[in-house]
Amino acid sequence: MINQAQKLQTLVSSKTNKKNTHFIAITSGKGGVGKSTISANLANVLSKNGYKVGLLDADIGLANLDVILNVKMGKNLLHVLKGECSLKEILIPINKNLTLIPGESGDEILKFNNQFLYERFLNEASELDELDFMIIDTGAGIGGNTQQFLEAADEIIVVTVPDPAAITDAYAVIKIVSRFKNNQLLLMNMVKNENEAVRIFENIKRVAAANIGPELKLDLIGHLEADKEVSRSIKQRTLFTDDTSYGSSSMQIKQIVSNLLYRLERKVLTDDTNRSFGAFLKRLIEQF
Repeated sequence: MINQAQKLQTLVSSKTNKKNTHFIAITSGKGGVGKSTISANLANVLSKNGYKVGLLDADIGLANLDVILNVKMGKNLLHVLKGECSLKEILIPINKNLTLIPGESGDEILKFNNQFLYERFLNEASELDELDFMIIDTGAGIGGNTQQFLEAADEIIVVTVPDPAAITDAYAVIKIVSRFKNNQLLLMNMVKNENEAVRIFENIKRVAAANIGPELKLDLIGHLEADKEVSRSIKQRTLFTDDTSYGSSSMQIKQIVSNLLYRLERKVLTDDTNRSFGAFLKRLIEQF
C-alpha cells in the first residue's frame, strides 16, 4: 500500500498548478453500521501514509466524530457561517496530517443562507486548499442535506452490514445516488469473512443491474470483519488503526485504502477539475 500511496503522491505533486483534493463521501442506508468509525479510521490511515487529510463531520443533526476521536469541540461550521469565528479557529488537529472539521449537531445550519457570509466562508476555505483528501462523514439515508454532499463528492462509499434491513436500505441509497452518479463503491462491514462480503455484494450488484441498469458501475472497495478490537476501541474512544495497527481490522482497512488509491491513481492524469476545498464548498452551497 505504501508503494501505491507514493505513486499517487508523485502523480499529484507533478500537477503543481492545479488543486488536487479528493473528496470521498462515506454514507449508509441506515445508522449503526459503523460509517463514522470507518470514516475516522480511513482518514487516519491515509494521514499515516503522508497525505494531508481533512475529516468533515457532515452528519448534520447527529455529528459525532468529536466523540469518536475523543476531542473537545468548541465552535463548528455553523459559527463560521454566522461570522462568529473564522474557519481556521474551528479546525481541530488530530495528528500532524489529519484535521477534523466539526459539523453542527442540530439542523440550524440548513436554515442559514446569508449569501455575504457564505462568500466570506468560501474565501476562508483556502486554509484547506492544500489537502490531499477530504473524507466526508455524511448522514445515514438520502434525506435532508445528505444528497447535496454526495452530489458534490468525487467518490461515494456506501457502508452496510450483513443485515437484511441494512442491505435493503443500502440498495435504496445506491438506487437514488445512481440518478446523479454512475460509479459507486460498496464497503461491507462486520462480516464473517471475505466470502460473505463478496456474496452479499454480488447479490446487491445483481439486483441493481436488473432494476437500475447496466450504466451503474458498482464496485466492492473492501470489507471489515466483525472484530472485538474494533468494539473495544469504540468504547475507549480511540482508533483501532492506532490501537492495533497490525490487527486484522487494521490490515483490512489498509487494503481498502490501497484499493481506493489505485482507483484514484487512474483518474489523476485525465482529470482537469479544480478540486480545492473552496471549489467543493461552492458546489455544495449552490445546491442548498
